[in-house]
Amino acid sequence: MFVTANDGCRLHVQEGRAAKVPLVMSNSLGTDMGLWDAQLPALGRDSTWRYDTRGHGQSDAPAGEYSIDRLGEDLLSVIDAAGAPQVDVCGLSIGGVTALWAAIHHPARIRRLILANTAARIGDLDLWTERIGKVRAGGLSVLVEATMQRWFTDGFLSTHPQSVDRIRAAFLQTSVDGYVGCCAALRHADLRAQANQVSCPTLIIVGAHDPATPPQAGEWLAANIAGAVLVSLDAAHLSNVERTDEFNAAVKAFLA
Repeated sequence: MFVTANDGCRLHVQEGRAAKVPLVMSNSLGTDMGLWDAQLPALGRDSTWRYDTRGHGQSDAPAGEYSIDRLGEDLLSVIDAAGAPQVDVCGLSIGGVTALWAAIHHPARIRRLILANTAARIGDLDLWTERIGKVRAGGLSVLVEATMQRWFTDGFLSTHPQSVDRIRAAFLQTSVDGYVGCCAALRHADLRAQANQVSCPTLIIVGAHDPATPPQAGEWLAANIAGAVLVSLDAAHLSNVERTDEFNAAVKAFLA
């Protein structure tokens, strides 16, 4: 199905059935909702909603810069479509920043929050400006191999080529406009001054070998969100893919 955001952008959503508290999942930069394929059997397909972030997958990819406020409003549109007063939200990387924004600005809508491989501030102005320039000049293919190296440990790259190839294909199919738009959102997104406003139960998952959002970023979140639970997995950036069983177990225990 498609949900239309308040600016007219169509968001591709895989809906779950009606549930008292649905789980809404928000993907990382350069992936699509397929990022969560290995989570659905464990977390329950019927009560889980996932969507392609603006500019990714089958969602529209408007040209121009996006903002974290804009991505947060998109998430709220999906939450509205789920039809429940409150939802649980799980976001990874930029999806985690988006989920954090929603928990800060719309606390009544979020029952429980899962922040995976993310940070209140990812990278800096120079990093994202350089990334945008590279993609505009050469497309996503110029970044793909370096991205796989950031997203997975060397061991996983060598032992799970099919899983990596699936993620690589989704990355290469991402719209250049959509990727650049989301990079622009991350270039300016900084929620460090507001993170301590999160009031709902929060699970933070870090990858011990994550160079994109290092463990210290998750530890900072855990120290600044009251009562947050921190779990470290032996993984790089896409810990839900690399350590599926441990990731699923941590999320299930938290939501239970």
